[in-house]
Amino acid sequence: MGKPVVAIVGRPNVGKSTLFNKIVGKRIAIVDDAPGVTRDRLYSDAVWSGRDFRLIDTGGIEPDAKEEILTQIKIQAQVAIEAADVIIFVTDIREGITASDMDVAQMMKKSGKPIILVCSKWDTPGEPPHEVYDFYSLGLGDPHIVSGIHGMGVGDLLDSVIKHFPEDFPDDNEDDTISVAIVGKPNAGKSSLVNCILGQQRVIVSDVAGTTRDAIDTYYTRGDDKFLFIDTAGMRKRGKIDNAIERYSVIRALAAVDRANVVIVLIDANEGVSEQDTKIAGYAHENGKACIIAVNKWDLIDKETKTMDNYRLSVQQNLSYMMYAPVMFISAKTGSRVHRLFEMIKHVADQNSMRVSTGMLNDVINDAIARVQPPSDKGRRLKIYYATQASTRPPTFVIFVNEKKLMHFSYTRYLENRLRETFGFEGTPLRFIIRQNTNKEQT
Repeated sequence: MGKPVVAIVGRPNVGKSTLFNKIVGKRIAIVDDAPGVTRDRLYSDAVWSGRDFRLIDTGGIEPDAKEEILTQIKIQAQVAIEAADVIIFVTDIREGITASDMDVAQMMKKSGKPIILVCSKWDTPGEPPHEVYDFYSLGLGDPHIVSGIHGMGVGDLLDSVIKHFPEDFPDDNEDDTISVAIVGKPNAGKSSLVNCILGQQRVIVSDVAGTTRDAIDTYYTRGDDKFLFIDTAGMRKRGKIDNAIERYSVIRALAAVDRANVVIVLIDANEGVSEQDTKIAGYAHENGKACIIAVNKWDLIDKETKTMDNYRLSVQQNLSYMMYAPVMFISAKTGSRVHRLFEMIKHVADQNSMRVSTGMLNDVINDAIARVQPPSDKGRRLKIYYATQASTRPPTFVIFVNEKKLMHFSYTRYLENRLRETFGFEGTPLRFIIRQNTNKEQT
């Protein structure tokens, strides 16, 4: 299930980053009085009144873009409009309305998306100045008067924002369609893989990194199976993101992972697993998604004895937290082994949704305890009373014990391995919740 995206837009030095930091509750964005300090797009998950959403702080104008300031503002505003579900338009109440404010407001109104007008930098308690009424001329309704520094008015602002969220944010996986997000570094072959699967030129393919600027959805039916392939823009290190359009593509890639059943992490065989690949895969792992590691461009690798086995071992060593993920070797260019992806996608999606009965689960846990005794500390030994599966996607298990602190992570890992040996769970992370059962006798 994807999260609503809220973008904070406005011209430089109106208090966007200060407001961003106040909403997410921590100092993430660099704040300075100099225009253009926010050189990159920042994003963070936030929550208000029980509603989760993703907040974007748009970057300011580059200091050397003097004669093209208005053009740059248009680019920033347009990209934010395309990425967001709700837009917070920030103005400076002390400076009043500018020509740039008017221009951006006109662009946003054409989008038809909800726009919340904010008059920022009112840091003095009491009645606002009469100049606030000038902002009604923007045609965006009642302005919210806030202080990003002190937090005044931010709660009322967020109340207005979440009113525009759907009651239940759309779930792309309500039917039996398997949503598949294809993620990876720029130029790893994501668009080529989609085109190979579809057998047509659905996505523009180019050797220039970053061609895919957005997440592109494509439905595909194979026999009785229905798939939704999401081709995402490549995710680079922040220092290499050098233009507004590509900055926002990362948000779309993360959003694609959020709403996917299965994530295919595409590795360039020529480059191997990079630091950025580990971060992309880590995001999917942390979000409990079924995962497949696909090594693309395998046709370009010189083969010797055990080349594939050695490469697989290298991938698993670099992605050691995802040992459960199958590693496949493909070529989107030649089509080699691409057909095998379909069965693997179905398999890991099923594993991610698997539910084990309480009886069978406890049989395996009890057998594991009999084989390896639980750990002890200072004369007290861990007792596991029983376990139950709480949820799926990913499979999540609650284990009731006598003392939580006695459950060492190594023993949890041991139990996880026993469950995987018995039930499979290939391609999916497992979650464990350890609870101290106060109803049992503490002995």
